[in-house]
Amino acid sequence: MLYRTVTAAGLTTALAAALLTTGAWAGTAPATALAADPPAIPESAPMEHIQGLQKVADANGGNRAHGRPGFKASIDYVKGQLDAAGFTTTVQNFTHNGATGYNLIADWPQGDPSNVVFLGAHLDSVPAGPGINDDGSGTSAQLAVALQVAKSQLKPTKRLRFGWWGAEELGLVGSAHYTKNLPADERKKINVYLNFDMVGAKGTSTWGVYEQSAEYNAVWKDYFTSKNVPTRNVNYGDRSDHGSFLRIGVKVSGIGSGSDSCYHKACDTTSNVDAKTMGITTNAIAHVTWKLAGATR
Repeated sequence: MLYRTVTAAGLTTALAAALLTTGAWAGTAPATALAADPPAIPESAPMEHIQGLQKVADANGGNRAHGRPGFKASIDYVKGQLDAAGFTTTVQNFTHNGATGYNLIADWPQGDPSNVVFLGAHLDSVPAGPGINDDGSGTSAQLAVALQVAKSQLKPTKRLRFGWWGAEELGLVGSAHYTKNLPADERKKINVYLNFDMVGAKGTSTWGVYEQSAEYNAVWKDYFTSKNVPTRNVNYGDRSDHGSFLRIGVKVSGIGSGSDSCYHKACDTTSNVDAKTMGITTNAIAHVTWKLAGATR
């Protein structure tokens, strides 16, 4: 080794260079982003919206069906919450059976818009009742998660998009209108669509996980396993709004608590869901949303 005497100034310069190269000085090494977990969402958060949708139905003839005043009031209720939280919202109109229907789309204005994690639930009920489990439960859980995104000021690597669909009960009309009118380049930006239809049934002990995508279903199962909550595979075919996304080649997943004795009946009210089920569902959705969107802290 060639030995050389260095001056103090030279030593300082050499040492500084070495420290900068190795990152030994605090703050010189690039920070590594750490994955973020969502804060626990209290059961009261989705239940607040369950109560809100029941009030909407009570004030509008007992239902929130397509073409009825209760559906437009439901759109206004959800949109008002999202607008106040800082989401970019769009209402898409369509016509079915001579009546105007509506889809509500909400983007959280952070993350890469060319990589979208899309969450959806239908907002309409059947005319027979208020549709609180079907699908006020999915609407409310999803809304609670969206509002937590805003409260946390989440900065995900991917774009989060939320959809509330009209006229699902008449044959996935609203979501089909959305997907059919989605340009091909926009379709390609959707990494996955997550569907939430009937997620609050009272007394649920086992959660159904859509079996269409093993890749995304594993994320749900890992979460539920960590909470000692049993799951089962379910195949809903194309009988909810995920079917509209399947038809355009988008990967889909989702969870459900299953049907109940008040399915499509007047008794599908707030008494048909419970806070515990809604709390478990909402926190599962939050966990998977944070994970798939690449949330960091």
